[in-house]
Amino acid sequence: MKGFRQPRSAADFIATMGGLGDASLAPGTWGSLVACAALAPFRDARPPYVAGLAVLGLAAVWSAGLVARQMKTVDPGRIIIDEAFGMGLVLLAPLPAGWQGLATAFGLFRLFDILKPPPLKALERLPGGWGIVADDAGAGVYACAVMLAISRMG
Repeated sequence: MKGFRQPRSAADFIATMGGLGDASLAPGTWGSLVACAALAPFRDARPPYVAGLAVLGLAAVWSAGLVARQMKTVDPGRIIIDEAFGMGLVLLAPLPAGWQGLATAFGLFRLFDILKPPPLKALERLPGGWGIVADDAGAGVYACAVMLAISRMG
């Protein structure tokens, strides 16, 4: 992968998902896709999944904040653990069976993450890692709400 480099620290490893954030093309999309594939098999084990998601969220805030400070920038594109956390939130929703349900959840998450409807853009102004993670968490909640609405219609 062009631009790929070894993570420099534990925080860098977490924030970039093992260096995947250094992908030259659409690192956030790759991070979301990998998170979807990695987390989906565990989503039905609710208490452990939710506990793991809480740990992931805290690790995301810590690592993203530290790496952004080290890079002296607010939200570097190479930080993609926030996408993993947001994607994990979407997977809390009831999904249609099969790959179509996962594809819909993934697509909705990416749509909301890219468009950042209100108040997601404002959440980016939170300090440090909180601002980096909060807008993706919000995109995950929006996508989760849409998936819930879809499940109730069918």
